[in-house]
Amino acid sequence: MTGPDTPASFKLAYVPGVTPSKWVRIWAERSPDVPLDLVQTTAADARALVRDREVDAVLLRLPIDREGLHAIPLYTETTVVVVPKDHLVAAADEVSVDDIADDVVLHPLDDTLDWDTPPGKPALERPATTADAIELVAAGVGLLVVPQSLARLHHRRDLTYRPISGTPESGVALSWPDEETSDLMEQFIGIVRGRTVNSTRGRQQVQEKPEKKTPAKSNRPQAGGRKPPPGRRGAPKGGKRRR
Repeated sequence: MTGPDTPASFKLAYVPGVTPSKWVRIWAERSPDVPLDLVQTTAADARALVRDREVDAVLLRLPIDREGLHAIPLYTETTVVVVPKDHLVAAADEVSVDDIADDVVLHPLDDTLDWDTPPGKPALERPATTADAIELVAAGVGLLVVPQSLARLHHRRDLTYRPISGTPESGVALSWPDEETSDLMEQFIGIVRGRTVNSTRGRQQVQEKPEKKTPAKSNRPQAGGRKPPPGRRGAPKGGKRRR
């Protein structure tokens, strides 16, 4: 049952590799009576989930079609290439796309990087998911270029990864419907943007500044001056009035 005393909740979806734990912890500290429900979703379904109002907001990867949605870019990830530990790439600290030009580079259907064709040689088929592509890398079929967080998510003892240059980068953003920005949404925006708990942005100030009191006017004549007698106003100091 729901009623006026039932606390509202905030539903947040996130795609694989994105870790909202820091923001969830801050939310719990600031709003312990308002549950924050997490929903894990795929990169392909993330936009539709928030557009159809199934969640209040979603942490997803850019680029996306922003029609009907707000999107605040939060950070950009390092791009890495995942390789078997005995691959030549594993001996380098960083590589470029030229270093893997002769290797088969897998291109999963859920790829999050904004490119039409990855570097290297194409595989005969595109794996359905990044997880499937990781299995193929472990089997020696090819290499995989992904955001670093996905390489960490699918970590295996027989695989490693190295930063790679000359490739697109994946940006993570907070997205929500552009027709509505509730108080809870404003609160979560403030958290991801690093606003302090005392920040007044997005809400009205509770206390008004006290009005500055003006000192009461004194009826006493100013020091060093006397009120001129009738008929003597405007006379030059120390002289007579000219006729």
